[in-house]
Amino acid sequence: MNQIQSLQLGFKNLFKVAPGILRVSSSMRSKRNVSSSSNSLPTTSEDNRTGKKLKPLMGTKPNQQKEPLLKERAVESSPVEIEGFKDDPEKIEKMTVQELRTTLRSIGVPAKGRKPELVSALKLFVDQKINGESSQIEEEQAFSISAKSVYEEDQVQNVSTVLEAQELKRSKRRLKQSGGEGSAVGFNLKAVTTKQKLSIKSVGVSGGKVSQTETRTSSETISVKADYKSGMPLVETEPWTVLAHKKPQKHWIPYNPRTMRPPPLSSDTKSVKLMSWNVNGLRALLKLEGFSALELAQREDFDVLCLQETKLQEKDVEKIACLIDGYPNNFWTCSSGKLGYSGTAIISRMKPLSVRYGLGISDHDGEGRLVTAEFDSFYLICGYVPNSGDGLRRLTYRITQWDPSLSSYMKELEKSKPVILTGDLNCAHQEIDIYDPAGNRRSAGFTDEERQSFEKNFLSNGFVDTFRRQHPGVVGYTYWGYRHGARKTNKGWRLDYFLASESIADQVHDSYIVPDIHGSDHCPIGLVLNL
Repeated sequence: MNQIQSLQLGFKNLFKVAPGILRVSSSMRSKRNVSSSSNSLPTTSEDNRTGKKLKPLMGTKPNQQKEPLLKERAVESSPVEIEGFKDDPEKIEKMTVQELRTTLRSIGVPAKGRKPELVSALKLFVDQKINGESSQIEEEQAFSISAKSVYEEDQVQNVSTVLEAQELKRSKRRLKQSGGEGSAVGFNLKAVTTKQKLSIKSVGVSGGKVSQTETRTSSETISVKADYKSGMPLVETEPWTVLAHKKPQKHWIPYNPRTMRPPPLSSDTKSVKLMSWNVNGLRALLKLEGFSALELAQREDFDVLCLQETKLQEKDVEKIACLIDGYPNNFWTCSSGKLGYSGTAIISRMKPLSVRYGLGISDHDGEGRLVTAEFDSFYLICGYVPNSGDGLRRLTYRITQWDPSLSSYMKELEKSKPVILTGDLNCAHQEIDIYDPAGNRRSAGFTDEERQSFEKNFLSNGFVDTFRRQHPGVVGYTYWGYRHGARKTNKGWRLDYFLASESIADQVHDSYIVPDIHGSDHCPIGLVLNL
């Protein structure tokens, strides 16, 4: 089997997509259903401390043994004199740090921090115990680092829960640095199973209520937030649903595709679904486990997929007949000067009327940054706009040559039919499109010059940012740098777009982001067009 055959086979069989945010079931081509899924990502983390011996409380006999704190379905009552604390709240305030820590440890609550945090934790425990809430389960889930999964008879074997130590250290550091009331710190808890697709019964915690669910999984990564204003742990499996921005405005909210995508079009409505993804190296993507392009196509049921930064060479793509089954129309362009650099592609199940490569300007077309497909109702341009680079060495080239040339090309096409430009446009247009605007004023992709060029050549020239029109006050990112675990904390940029001619913008049914798909530092984006 040659290298290209391996490449195709790998793309069909590798890379398993996580449970979908949005699942679409439709017929081929124009008649399709576009739906949003209400299935939430499963949480399989569970703590089982049955049999653990606790230290004696103050005022109890040293040899007195306590019942286990956490059982599969319930929490045993604590020997703490809760009513005494309730009748005399100042009793907690008068306790020394050592007494507070001893008491907290004896009831299984973390005993780290200064006296105010210790007092708050004990008060919270007492209040919730009186109210009959199962707070101990939540605290155990959020803070127990050495948690073990419950063994469910013969259904589950060798399931262990481990915490990524490095991320935990970073989380603690962020907590200390935050200092403010109500600040939240995230870290990752990864349940790793030694057998794939095991049936796991887990205790789910939501709104202070305990429920038991059964799910099938091989591994699950969840983000856990500890809110020190209330002391309550929050389990978060979707970091993009948390507003992450250094200068958020009051009306801004985080993007959540589960709740923000519109209802699907009816099956008899003629429509087309386009997707775009900067894969940051197709070969590297294929080496990862857990995903296949075929599964992505089945999940999203797109009509056309645009790829950027494939980093393939012409000698390779010439041998590729069909990248994804059911999508026979494959059009690639590669960098002819610098091998293994840039590169774009259009993968379509609809046969286009015509295909063009580049802008038709030799100075711009050597890096394989543009493919244009003409369909019945519109032109689709898959573009990968040059990054201004380290030290902004290509900034002048971009704003004085590339952007104006691309804009002129789009306006020329627009004379015959509407134009849609999609891809990595390497510009976060507004402050809402980047986590740290102040710290990136002179960073490639957010300089004043690039943002002004983006506005002048595209948005003020008759093209609409479809996502921003649909979601004017929504913080949604499409790129997260690999450094410092930016994706886990949703500290990203919105660099990927669908820009549409004003004449067709009103036909956009949905412009959305698919943030749960990994494999690249970018995530896919989509556009549903009502024809």
